[in-house]
Amino acid sequence: MNINIYYGGRGIIEDPTLYVLKTMETVLDELNVKYTRYNLYELKNTITTLPQTLKDVDGIILATSVEWMGIGGYLQQFLDSCWLYGDKEKMADTYMCPVVISTTYGEKETYTSLTNAWELLGGKLCNGICAYVEDSIDFEGNKEYKELIEHITEDIYRTITRKLASFPSSITLIRQNYVSQGLPLTPQEGEQLSKYVSDDIYVQKQKEDIEELASLFRDIMKKQSTNEDNLISSFKSAYNPQPGFKCTYCITIQDKSLEFIIEVNGIDLTMGYEKSSEPDIVLKLDYHTLENILNGYETFQKAFMTGEMTSKGNFNTLRMLDQLFVFN
Repeated sequence: MNINIYYGGRGIIEDPTLYVLKTMETVLDELNVKYTRYNLYELKNTITTLPQTLKDVDGIILATSVEWMGIGGYLQQFLDSCWLYGDKEKMADTYMCPVVISTTYGEKETYTSLTNAWELLGGKLCNGICAYVEDSIDFEGNKEYKELIEHITEDIYRTITRKLASFPSSITLIRQNYVSQGLPLTPQEGEQLSKYVSDDIYVQKQKEDIEELASLFRDIMKKQSTNEDNLISSFKSAYNPQPGFKCTYCITIQDKSLEFIIEVNGIDLTMGYEKSSEPDIVLKLDYHTLENILNGYETFQKAFMTGEMTSKGNFNTLRMLDQLFVFN
């Protein structure tokens, strides 16, 4: 028999969970059970690869210390990795014994969270240990508590050896729904992905690539914003009001996927990139052609006649553009 122990506490000397694990390990030695303990606080940079260690085990012990609230970061991270990268078929045949020792309130809730998490992963359960410890010295010196830990460890051995069945749980339905919606990875793909996640160099390179792309995107947006501001400024400075004339133009800059709206009402001029009403005429051209017009190299009428610009709507208002906006 092979059992893995995953300890999710901080490893401090006065942690009563360590005493419980030591007592359990002594019993496992007497039963000739091979076991391996993984102290997660020592393996925090490689936790995502630990689901691979579940391949050759018959059972596991998940041990945590409740010092404030809940399972704790390292053990939660391990369970997350099992969900994302673990071999669900292998976990379905693996028994789990929860060990929850609390020095504050919440040991029962944490115990329930552990059992629910393992059931959701598809695994089987053994009876575990759930205790509140007010004074670690008194706890470790109590002979009855020690015998109780030993008996529970022996029960774990019997449960795994005999592969005792358990009643079905409704959480199975939840697991089926979650798994069907998740990313379909084979055990080999999950293992490879977990290696990438735990590779600090790989992760750092991914972060640098994302930052580079983000910086490039910001530069593009900044440049586009600058172009838009320059467009409004150019039209505003070239405006030559025509009393009594009213029209709404929509200039579509095709290679920029941009629509520039100009609303003329006598001496009033409004410009922007959001339509407030249906335009009287829609013009389509590329940014290079528009730049030539803004720099005075050609007119709107010339761009239309040469086919560089297309127009849809009232053509009389098209001719007015070169009178409304005089670019030098």
